Amino acid sequence: MIHKDSIRRLIDDPSHGPGKIFAFSIQGLIIVSLVTFSIDTLPNLSSNTRKILDIIEIITIMAFTLEYILRIIMTKKRLGFIFSFYGLVDLIAIIPFYIPSGLDLRAVRIFRLLRLVRILKLFKYNRAVKRFYRALIIAREELILFGFVSAILLYLSAVGIYFFENAAQPEQFQSVFHSLWWAVTTLTTVGYGDMYPITAGGKLFTFFVLMIGIGIVAVPTGLVASALTQAREEDAT
Repeated sequence: MIHKDSIRRLIDDPSHGPGKIFAFSIQGLIIVSLVTFSIDTLPNLSSNTRKILDIIEIITIMAFTLEYILRIIMTKKRLGFIFSFYGLVDLIAIIPFYIPSGLDLRAVRIFRLLRLVRILKLFKYNRAVKRFYRALIIAREELILFGFVSAILLYLSAVGIYFFENAAQPEQFQSVFHSLWWAVTTLTTVGYGDMYPITAGGKLFTFFVLMIGIGIVAVPTGLVASALTQAREEDAT
């Protein structure tokens, strides 16, 4: 019989072999789910392709549901988990499958990738001789977290503009994949002008994305500059 503590350690402790395999398996399913969701937005998909995507969605949703139930059962503070950030994201990611509401919230699952930050802390980073590499080591946790947040914002920006502009500009914003180019140029404040919103909602959404984009450029520069200063001070001592 499997002990309750063993199951709890499996889902909550990625520092050992089985826990690490479980954690990366769930993260892999999240990525698969996000990719299939994005593919599902492509136009002119064949019926066979859509059937395959539906089967993958059912498999992933069953895995996410089982994981969610296990976390509720095994946690010592059940209400605390249910109403926590991760608990709410886990619930929102699966509930539309069981209660059709007309809203497709599969994109929310990308927030679950933030759990990878905790897993990546298990990895050992070698110390470098050169100052710049030491600066990256000093700021590594902030940069990793910032990288995940940037990827999440990039994906959600593509999803958001797709829903705002697809009906008005079906040729430009054909799918989430097509919208990713707009998200990259907008978040990096490059703005080539080859894709731009024409709806009121799309323009308002673009305004907020541009405001976030200013921070996307500035934050890593400040982190590395601060770490370089610290590395230089360490060399001086």
